[in-house]
Amino acid sequence: MPHDTPLISTIVGGLVLAFVFGAIAHRLRMPPLVGYLIAGVLVGPHTPGYVADQSLAPELAEIGVILLMFGVGLHFSLKDLLSVRGIAVPGAIAQIAFATLLGWALGAFLGWPTGGSLVFGLALSVASTVVLLKALQERRLVETERGRIAVGWLIVEDLAMVLALVLIPAAASIGGDGHGPVEPLSAGLSRLFGFDLGIGAMIAMTLVKVALFVALMLVFGRKLIPWTMHRIAHTGSRELFRLGVLAIALGVAFGAAKLFGVSLALGAFFAGMVLAESELSHRAAQESLPLRDAFAVLFFVSVGMLFDPNILIDRPLLILATIFIIVIGKSLAAFLIVLAFKKPLGTALTISASLGQIGEFSFILAALGVELGLLPEEGRDLILAGAIISIVLNPLLFFLCDRMRPLLEGAKREEPAADPAAAAAEAGAAQEQAPEDDEVHPTALSGHAILIGYGRVGRIVGQNLKSSGTPFLVIEDSDKRIGELKAQGIEAFMGNAVARETLDLANLSTARSLAIAIPNAFEACRIAEQARSVNPSILIVARAHSDAEVDELKQYGADTVIMGEREIALGMVDRLAQVHHESVPYEDRHEPDTIIPTGTAPLEKE
Repeated sequence: MPHDTPLISTIVGGLVLAFVFGAIAHRLRMPPLVGYLIAGVLVGPHTPGYVADQSLAPELAEIGVILLMFGVGLHFSLKDLLSVRGIAVPGAIAQIAFATLLGWALGAFLGWPTGGSLVFGLALSVASTVVLLKALQERRLVETERGRIAVGWLIVEDLAMVLALVLIPAAASIGGDGHGPVEPLSAGLSRLFGFDLGIGAMIAMTLVKVALFVALMLVFGRKLIPWTMHRIAHTGSRELFRLGVLAIALGVAFGAAKLFGVSLALGAFFAGMVLAESELSHRAAQESLPLRDAFAVLFFVSVGMLFDPNILIDRPLLILATIFIIVIGKSLAAFLIVLAFKKPLGTALTISASLGQIGEFSFILAALGVELGLLPEEGRDLILAGAIISIVLNPLLFFLCDRMRPLLEGAKREEPAADPAAAAAEAGAAQEQAPEDDEVHPTALSGHAILIGYGRVGRIVGQNLKSSGTPFLVIEDSDKRIGELKAQGIEAFMGNAVARETLDLANLSTARSLAIAIPNAFEACRIAEQARSVNPSILIVARAHSDAEVDELKQYGADTVIMGEREIALGMVDRLAQVHHESVPYEDRHEPDTIIPTGTAPLEKE
């Protein structure tokens, strides 16, 4: 080659191999992320053949973490965060302490120094942002009560790790248990006052910087960021809007890390959370989704690159002990903590499964521990092995929790009640907790219409169905629109209709019609294909933006496809004909005029 291109080769090699092995994993009915991890091992330095740039891959993966946390922030309001603080804060702290204690015990058994054992325990205590959020999103749990608790728990863990990353070098330098540098501001204050301020000053300065960042975001950011996005939206340029979304997500995250010492992921989360108060949040989430998915894949590839498969042969028992702490010890602690707070069994199982893995913060802590001379390299290898294996096992953990839930609930119901009054109190508490469990049940409707999407097109269709007395339900992926529908007394399900489980909730087999009002033709084709296979007699109406999309949708089972541009043109022709008293042929029209109710509220853009 005429010149080296490590960035291009790393991205191309990582994404191409991730696609190949992700597709193979999907074919074998395994999570695609297993394929992504295998791709990372193959391009890593511990296997023969091509080796990707090990310094670039983690940085590319960090962009995926930033965009993912920004997307979560877009669906997670400050009210939601504060609503779960009563369980997320004490629960996360207790779980971190328990997992750290288990890791310290294993390190002490192996003869490691106290500092290294504590770093090892901390690395095993914090869950991966990417894995946890991917699992919640796939199961449509992010906007539920249990999902909000899991995300709030994750935010508390991130804050604790931010504090740990500041305190570990300080402890190493003060205690002489390593060769870590002293934080410059602390050193300057120590010289000013003539004595060593120690760890207390480190904690105080870190808390002040984090509090200052949060205050700035809540006071100025929640006004400036939505105002900026509205100004960009008014330009009418989709390219500028998409660029603005990325600039805010990456810029705030980078600025938070450099100026306030906050993690990149946490900075991006708060940027998304303040933008969530704008009506443009749904559009911002859509625009950032493709890049989020692409860079999230690079995260898993970068994890695989760090893994040395030889450790599976050299240290099998130590790996099993590490996996036990991550998957069993930490999950069991979270399960018991959630139950102690009187939360439903389903919530406890979801939280425990969500936290039964480790990820990006664990790698950062492991690298810092080795760099400071606290953690042996063997400890870093065990952390990496534990991370990859726990990530692979995480979908299985969710599956087992789903299977265990009916058994545990049945056993709980069969327990004899010693005190009738106590039994009555428990029954009342269970009734109060039931809504918090967010259990989703299939609709009882039959012979109904199913509306996919409640944006500017879907809202008009829904209003006409409601005014005509037609029984219908809506499938929508925006929690704000779901809340609006439920406030109107319209049955609605949260999720992506491409997922078969979501369509099953709509009782597709007995429905009379299906209106696909989303603008994404690729997803619309998948929905139409699945609907036709389940209910051959159902009427399927869809929308398109080109003749090619019309043909494709009809090929996949749609009966009628409305192309927006054609209908707009015919509407203009109708109006012009009224003014000029001309007769206009309508051979192009394939459906009767759509009835659009007057006096509807302004509709947001999709």
